[in-house]
Amino acid sequence: MATTAPLIICEHCDCVYEKVTLAKHQKALCTRCGGVLARYNGLSVQQRLALSFTAAVLWTFSNFYPVMTISLKGMKNSATLWDSVVALSQGPITFIALVAAISIIIAPMFQLLLLIWVLSFALTSRRSPGFKLCMRWLETLRPWSMLEVCLLGAMVAVFKLAGLLDVLPGIGMFALAVLSLLLIRIAGRDVRDLWDTL
Repeated sequence: MATTAPLIICEHCDCVYEKVTLAKHQKALCTRCGGVLARYNGLSVQQRLALSFTAAVLWTFSNFYPVMTISLKGMKNSATLWDSVVALSQGPITFIALVAAISIIIAPMFQLLLLIWVLSFALTSRRSPGFKLCMRWLETLRPWSMLEVCLLGAMVAVFKLAGLLDVLPGIGMFALAVLSLLLIRIAGRDVRDLWDTL
C-alpha cells in the first residue's frame, strides 16, 4: 500500500507534490497555478504557545480598553471594539454589525482558543482531543479573522478626525496593532505543519 505522508496537495488546483524541507525565508509554490504550498516556519511548539498566550492577553486589552478617545470642548468619549459593534447594530445595517463582531472579535478569539488547546497538548507530543476538528476550524477561521482591516479603519478614523477633534489612540489601538501582527505570525500563516509535527 502506498503512503501519502510525504505528499502535499495544492489547495487551488489539486496538483500533488512531494514535501520538501524549506530553509529560512523560503516557500514552496505550485508550478501549475503559482499558489503557496508551504512556508518556512521557524517557530517551535513552545514559542507558538507562548505567542498564543501573549495574543490572548492582547485580545483582552484590545476588546475591553478604549481604541480611541475623542474630546471636544472638555467633553470626552471613548470607544472600544464592542462599542463599535453595538453602534452598528443600532441602525438599519444590523447584518454588518454581526459580520464585524465575527471578523474582529469572535473569529480571533476562537483562533486563539483552538491554538492554545492544540499547542498545549503538542508540548507533550500528543494530539489534543478533537485534533482534526480543531485543525479544520483553524483553516476555516483564517479568512474570517480581519483584525488588520479593523486596525486600518481605526487608524484612518483617527487621522480623519484629528483635524476636527482632539483624538487620542487608546490602549486598545496599540494592543490591536500588536495582536494583528501576532495573529498573522501564528495563525494567519500556514498551520498545516502541525499535522506533521503531531
